[in-house]
Amino acid sequence: MPAVVRVGEVPATEGPVELQGWVAARFGYRLYRIFFKTYTEKVWGIPATQIQADWAAQRIKNLNLLNAVLSALKPSKGTEITTLIDRFDYPKLGPGMMWERARDLVVKQGGEVLMETPVVRIERQNGRASAVTVLSDGRPRRLPARAIVSSMPLPALVKAMSPAPPPEVVEAADGLHYRDFLTVALVVPQAAGFPDNWIYIHTPGVRVGRVQNFGSWSPYLVKEGRTCLGLEYFVNEGDDLWEMSDADLVDLATRELAQLGLVEPSAVERGYAVRIPKAYPVYDPGYAERVEVLREWLAEHVPNVHPVGRNGMHKYNNQDHSMLTAMLAADNILGARHDTWQVNVEDDYHESGRHESGTGRAAPVMTTPSSSGAGRKIAA
Repeated sequence: MPAVVRVGEVPATEGPVELQGWVAARFGYRLYRIFFKTYTEKVWGIPATQIQADWAAQRIKNLNLLNAVLSALKPSKGTEITTLIDRFDYPKLGPGMMWERARDLVVKQGGEVLMETPVVRIERQNGRASAVTVLSDGRPRRLPARAIVSSMPLPALVKAMSPAPPPEVVEAADGLHYRDFLTVALVVPQAAGFPDNWIYIHTPGVRVGRVQNFGSWSPYLVKEGRTCLGLEYFVNEGDDLWEMSDADLVDLATRELAQLGLVEPSAVERGYAVRIPKAYPVYDPGYAERVEVLREWLAEHVPNVHPVGRNGMHKYNNQDHSMLTAMLAADNILGARHDTWQVNVEDDYHESGRHESGTGRAAPVMTTPSSSGAGRKIAA
């Protein structure tokens, strides 16, 4: 095999760029194959050639091979590129502390926070949403509404509308897909952990995609002398892993830790399984057009409904970007005119923190052959 791989050495791509071409154009095909292909296909459960480049463009924008090498060779106290940051503040008992604090502040000011109350219906009349019906303790409860901020899955939001949207809107909602997720948490001695927050697993012979060490996030999350390793599996609701019993999942995770050479089975003291449906919006072909159909219908028929967050907007945003969409939505209810759909897309929200010229699109580059045979990047 050649000792040198030229960045962008990939075939020409016509039309919309898929993830394989986008990543290979920035890192070279060999590095794509070693470091991106297997993990990414574990996450999404489909070949990388069927994943739209929007996902990579959002998650690793402003990162390229030169930046990655310089970051590894030149230690610094920080970086402007989110993908390469090496330190940040973390709530001692996890991000849930923020939501608990927000709940307490709402209640303190006289508001009501209902938990375990799924939305089953959103009434609309006279060009606006007027009420929400939820199930509280198994009984329907109607709540009049002047404005609605929704983080429920975007298709579920649209299909909860009453009267129902026209068939073409429902069809677009049905065409959006999600990838589900489960974590198997294994309690092991602290010495069996590792100093990193997580390790990405590229090995194709195991089904685990990533291993988190919760003790590295915060020592307050684990008992003294112990840590908790969270083995992450990317699944589809109803598949073999999703339906597997908790005990069998713990056995599988224990075996795969040993297969990876990380922890001997005898070191695992106990385990738990947690399932999270609709964890990742899928960027498959046609998803952007379907989202646009739903966006336009909501804006025209229920402008006082504000979709926010990863599920609510069907956008693979980071947690901070998702929180920002909700903050801007609250601003809009008070009279501002923010375009929340541009968070993590337009220049003002780029990871680098620098204002750059560019298209502002989610997938900004594609490859085209040069006279030397290597690819070059052009604006898409």
